[in-house]
Amino acid sequence: MEEIVTGNPSTAERYRVQQMRFAGSGKQTDRTKIVYNAHLTLAGIREEAYHYQLGSRSAVEWVMDRYRVTTDKASGIVKDPNDWAAEQGDPRYIVELVKPVVTVSLETMQIVDALPALGILNTPG
Repeated sequence: MEEIVTGNPSTAERYRVQQMRFAGSGKQTDRTKIVYNAHLTLAGIREEAYHYQLGSRSAVEWVMDRYRVTTDKASGIVKDPNDWAAEQGDPRYIVELVKPVVTVSLETMQIVDALPALGILNTPG
């Protein structure tokens, strides 16, 4: 996976996430690229990575949804995953989380696709 940096942001600015999204929009959505923020795009994600599903969405999409800044409407409490990265002294924490999720998704699908058919649907009974 390639990191495409635009501009000259500071390290903290480069890795601060608000809400990840796919590049493009509408029918032109490009799932090979995740726009991490205004300064960083993760590119080169193979479509097969999205075939590994956790419930109704892929593991990659689950990470994209969970690792974003949100505010609870009732309490006003802000959940900011960047705080954890700062506490750990690792501003790249979230970027470095996306990479193995993509890798595990691809490798899992490679294993699953290589498994033989179960044959239980066609047994007389």
